[in-house]
Amino acid sequence: MRYKYDAKTDILTMILGRGKLDFGEQKGNIITHYDKKGKPLEIEILDASKTTLNIVGAVFGAKKRIAMVNS
Repeated sequence: MRYKYDAKTDILTMILGRGKLDFGEQKGNIITHYDKKGKPLEIEILDASKTTLNIVGAVFGAKKRIAMVNS
């Protein structure tokens, strides 16, 4: 996996594999690009500086809730 970050546009791109991009699907600030067979090749995170903080916060919040339940 490779990463690219464009500070000018605040877009983080994660390149998952090689191939020709055929179509993409957007859910909120995340765009997943696929090849013709439906294999994900690339993920773009728009407004990355804010979006990634929200994702990390959600993950750590979930881990904290799970730890409290298992205590």
